[in-house]
Amino acid sequence: MPYSRSQLEENERQTLAPFAQFSADTRGREHPEEPHQWRTHYQRDRDRVIHSRAFRRLEYKTQVFLNGSGDHLRTRLTHTMEVAAISRNIARALGLNEDLAEAIALAHDLGHSPFGHKGEHALNELMAEHGGFEHNRQSLRIVEQLEQKYPGHNGLNLTWETREGLVKHYTAYDHPSKREGFDAKSSSLEAQ
Repeated sequence: MPYSRSQLEENERQTLAPFAQFSADTRGREHPEEPHQWRTHYQRDRDRVIHSRAFRRLEYKTQVFLNGSGDHLRTRLTHTMEVAAISRNIARALGLNEDLAEAIALAHDLGHSPFGHKGEHALNELMAEHGGFEHNRQSLRIVEQLEQKYPGHNGLNLTWETREGLVKHYTAYDHPSKREGFDAKSSSLEAQ
């Protein structure tokens, strides 16, 4: 018999570090819905990202152009799958919530423009008079508004923690802006 959601949540309490983000403690979804019988909140987020149109489109967005020919073209999908695997491994090693880390990793580049960071910079310049372009904000816009999977509302209706992980995604290239609804404190360890 499969484990129920409540059994999976209890397993998190027994096995994850005390500073991990427990799925039972989620701050919820923008549009309330009944919890799934067999999956935790963050497992549902992960699955919703994987089944989204934006995720499938990552296959056609290049990350790096290489000189010459060959079969080593890097796409955003390839990169995203590698990031998700690394995120799960780090989360496991630290006793964090692997499902949340994976959901954030799988969605982290949904808003990237084609042609890598150069494409993002060009688009940002073109959109300067309209607030610019920043792929973290676009990722959030995709999961909150542009994906249309459910009657009654737009978006994937991901948990607050997954959405926060997207908007606070920070690297040498990414400088997330403050966004209403997400406080100034650091995001969960799973999102870092």
